Parts: sequence; C-alpha cells; structure tokens
Amino acid sequence: MTTSVLKHIDQINVEYDQPACPTRNVWVKVPAEPLPHERIELKERIKRLLKERNAVMVSHYYVHPDLQDLAEETGGIVSDSLEMARFGRDHAAQTLVVSGVRFMGETAKILSPEKTILMPELEATCSLDLGCPIDDFSKFCDQYPDRTVVVYANTSAAVKARSDWLVTSSCALDIVKALKDKGQKILWAPDKHLGGYIQRETGADMVFWNGACIVHDEFKAAELEALMKEHPKAKVLVHPESPAAVVALADAVGSTSAILKAAREMDAKEFIVATDNGMMHKLRTQNPGKVFLEAPTAGNSATCKSCAHCPWMAMNGLAALAHVLETNTNQIHIDPALGVRARLPIDRMLAFTAALRNGQPTNHLVPHIGAA
Repeated sequence: MTTSVLKHIDQINVEYDQPACPTRNVWVKVPAEPLPHERIELKERIKRLLKERNAVMVSHYYVHPDLQDLAEETGGIVSDSLEMARFGRDHAAQTLVVSGVRFMGETAKILSPEKTILMPELEATCSLDLGCPIDDFSKFCDQYPDRTVVVYANTSAAVKARSDWLVTSSCALDIVKALKDKGQKILWAPDKHLGGYIQRETGADMVFWNGACIVHDEFKAAELEALMKEHPKAKVLVHPESPAAVVALADAVGSTSAILKAAREMDAKEFIVATDNGMMHKLRTQNPGKVFLEAPTAGNSATCKSCAHCPWMAMNGLAALAHVLETNTNQIHIDPALGVRARLPIDRMLAFTAALRNGQPTNHLVPHIGAA
C-alpha cells in the first residue's frame, strides 16, 4: 500500500482470547473517512478501473457502506460468504475485487485459480481464522479419525484442505443434519457458539474446536434483556455465532442473509440486531420504514473488544481499493496443490446448497467419506 493510501490511518488494538492461538494483540489499520469530494472522485476512479481491468466487486455485508453501494452500482454483489463464493466463481470477470477478510479472498482464489483476486487490504483477517492454526487443528483431527470434519468458511485454505465439508452460517444446519441422517459423527471447527447452536438444533454427535468470533462473542444476554425491556415491541435478530444465552432470546436466528429476510418479512417496526453493525446499512436501506437497534456488547468504552464491528472488516476502504486496481497489488496467491484439495469441501457445499435451492434431492451428495 502506498504512502498516499496510508496517510490517514488510525490504529486500533484488539484483544481476543483464543486458547489455540498465542497472539493476543492484533493491530489493524482503519482508513479515515474520505471527504465528500474525495469520495466522489474515488468512486468514479474505481468505476473506470473496473471496466478497464474486466473486474467485478464482491463485497461482504460487514464492510463500509461505500464498498457495498459501489459493488451493486457496478454489477457486483453484496452478500454473505456463501453467495460471494458462488458469484465470484460463476462471473465472467477475470479479476475479482473482494472486500471483506482474507479467507473470503482465499476462497475466491480456490474456486477460480485462473482469475486474479485482489483485496483492498491483505492484512484483514478473522479471529476465527487466527484461532485455528493448521498444525494444531491437524493434531485435533487426528484424535478423532472416525469423524467427518466440518469447518466453517472463516478458516485458512490449509484448514479447508484438511476438512471434508465446508459450511457457512446459511447452510450449516442443513448440511450437518444431512450428515447426521447418514449416521456420521462430526468434528466441528472453529466457532464453538455456532457449533453448539447446530448441535442443539440437529441433535448431531459433535466435538468442537474452541474458537469464537470477537464480535459476536461480545454480545451478552443481561444487557440484551435490559434493552428488550426498553423496547418491548422490538423483535430480536441474532447471528448464531453469538453465545447460547443470547441466541435463546432471539425471535429469529440465522446468517446475515437470514437476518435480512426476517427483517423484511416479520410483522414489526422495530428490531434489535445482534451481529456486526456493518449489517445496519443493508437492513436500513432495504427497510426504510423500520428501526434497527444494535444489540449491546459486554464491553464499556475502553473495555469493549469489538463495539459490534469487526476491526478487520473496517480496514477495507475506497482509497485502498482504487490503489490495488491501479497497481495490481494485494493479490491472493494459493499453492496450487493446496487449492485443489481445499476446493473439494467447498464444491461439496456449493453442490449441496444448489440442489437444496432447486428442490433436488441431496442424499447422494452426502457419502460416507470419513475424516480427511
């Protein structure tokens, strides 16, 4: 990243507790908000560069509203990680610009090794990814050779390559239920809260890696109950990466896409939302007549770890995006052999969800494959 891009950078210290990872302090660079005339100039520059490079934007719901709006304005997509992966694979563009965190760029490269994958910030990562290093995870898997290894998308390419199935929060319940129906026992990683939710819902035999998202782990039931008393008519929407006590208070539980659907369809004018506050932009633009409140986090001022926003998602900005398109820097590279193996569980997930979406049977897509 050039000096011009870095000249307005704030440093945020983020602490998180992941037993498998010795790193406790992660420094992230958050770009300053561009001035109104700078925002207009950057957007026009990026639109021109996207056309010149035969590139398309793929943005997550948690990134800055500028990056969400620009993706849609230019024929790209704003979505959860499942649809991001599918869209990037199927789009004709030869360059994908992924605004999100690193595992999303890696997934795009695994699925489209022939394409150029750019990211505004390569250092944008994920606490779940950091907390599940491949060497420790492989040892964990070796302890349970009779279990099917199911990993969440928020993991490295190496961890994906060690797995049998990949899931996102929007398809995890369906896939684990199908595996359970086939008599398979599950080794789940890395998010313990999401894994616990899936186990409670499906009754599957599961063992868990001990990881948690620094954003969703901050939501606490006591604070949420207090806010619910202040807003008794509000419906509560919760992402299943949240602790079980928070999930138990929800009127609807689900992925980012499921939360958006619930907000559109539920008969309420007010909602309390327990997920990354980057979601508020899409919730509010899709539902202009409704009020959305952020669920409270456990921290207070300096003691808050995330303030309900992923600090790594916050690293993505317009200036950095323009820079990588101009210079072809911040490319994602994956070892070809690793990419081939990591693609297997991703393809299984995409085939399963496509069949489910099209009303086709999925039984034949769930073989007794055992551990990887």
